[in-house]
Amino acid sequence: MTRAAPTTLRPTTPREVRDAVLDTPGRLAVAGAGTAADWAGRLHDIDARLETTGLTGVIAHNPGDMTVSVHAGTPLRDLATEIGTHQQRVALDAARVGRGATVGGLVATADAGPSALVYGSVRDLVIGTTTVLADGTMVRSGGHVIKNVAGYDMAKLLHGSYGTLGVLVEVVLRLHPVPKATATVAVEGPLQAAAEHTARLVQSPLEPIACEWVSGDPGRLLVRLEGGESTLHLRVARLVELLGDGAHEVDESVWDEHAALTAGGPGPGGDGGDTGGPAVAPDGAVLRIGAAPTRLAPLVAELPATAVTAGLGTGVATVTVPGAAVAETHDAVAAAHGTSALRSRSADLDAPAWGPAPSGLPLLKAIKNRLDPDGRLSPGRFDPWM
Repeated sequence: MTRAAPTTLRPTTPREVRDAVLDTPGRLAVAGAGTAADWAGRLHDIDARLETTGLTGVIAHNPGDMTVSVHAGTPLRDLATEIGTHQQRVALDAARVGRGATVGGLVATADAGPSALVYGSVRDLVIGTTTVLADGTMVRSGGHVIKNVAGYDMAKLLHGSYGTLGVLVEVVLRLHPVPKATATVAVEGPLQAAAEHTARLVQSPLEPIACEWVSGDPGRLLVRLEGGESTLHLRVARLVELLGDGAHEVDESVWDEHAALTAGGPGPGGDGGDTGGPAVAPDGAVLRIGAAPTRLAPLVAELPATAVTAGLGTGVATVTVPGAAVAETHDAVAAAHGTSALRSRSADLDAPAWGPAPSGLPLLKAIKNRLDPDGRLSPGRFDPWM
């Protein structure tokens, strides 16, 4: 028997999202712009695909309070343009932003970028959410409570939930000022040397915004600074002196190259457009790994990685490995007390999306059963855990 193709739903208001969830029987895949469609576990059979890209636009921007409330399907780059007129920004530079990643999608995938070193992850920037649960209940976390769901902090639970706990429809974000000036200094060298540089930098008064190592021969460390136009050049000079021979200021476009490698796709203007499709070999895979910053460099060094971007201050890296080495990579990360998740990979690669089950899995299952007892939302994303 041939299974019917899933229906595509594209509501334009939170009420329409609720109605779509209530009126559609069976399993629903929750999707944003599709820039991370192949991340985590592959979806099981679904009956409908609920796209949030019809939920766009700013709901309320309070420049004085430096907060903004926005519909979850809004591309972050569009939001940046609008609030940028007030010299404000969401201090989030995830690699997918240039490809049209939505605010809700970035929350759902827990995707951050190099500046998380100073500004934190998406979780740290979200101060409120409105969500539609699998039974149609609309709940708000932060601010005025529509309905309290047994005391759960939905804004925190939805971070990294991959659409399995509810449909995020509105997000309230904390804003930061747009910097007057930015600069990036690069120095070539292997991973261990970059780790030693970073250890000194994070203890220095230079206050780097990002410290990222990009693989190559021998690789290079990128360090970004922000500050006032009249003083930044002095800090850049001190940074060059601290990094030593070969350190030099580079054009900010290096971060576009960094984003393309991190996202696992062709990057802005590439053949993949905004799809975020994998730019890996047919038998390769991209994983996101996290570990204590002091453990990240030795961990990455032991992996069979062919391409790496490593946040040596944040402890977060993206690695490309042969598809046959995915399980081995998960195990190595777990042995270092880290976490790992499969991101881009070829369509025919059969590899585990997650490493060994965490100790908190029973709690995760209990929350899933409480919020989505019938397992309707995005089934398979946490396979084989649940």
